[in-house]
Amino acid sequence: MFNLALLAARPADWSHEKFIDWWRGEHAEMTYPLPGLRVWRHTAVSSALEPRSEGWDGLSVLSFDSEDAARAALASQEWAAAVRHVGDMRGRRIAVLGDEREMYRS
Repeated sequence: MFNLALLAARPADWSHEKFIDWWRGEHAEMTYPLPGLRVWRHTAVSSALEPRSEGWDGLSVLSFDSEDAARAALASQEWAAAVRHVGDMRGRRIAVLGDEREMYRS
């Protein structure tokens, strides 16, 4: 799998709950149609384990079969629509691409 990982923080005037509801609801509807999307996992951050990790609300990991498939999704009209949907929300985000390797399973 090749992943797009997005770590995001809500706008200052939104509650954590409102942001997560928006992300998993209204914004999710914009994400599902991404071409080549195989799996989408979302984590709502419940606590930061160290001070430098504070201020983040959620993590999304969108999985594709390959880097080419991920980049095609990012070049798609569906991605452009999802970005427009975020608009000028004023939240923060970190977005990175990379290959996934399972390191442990019990």
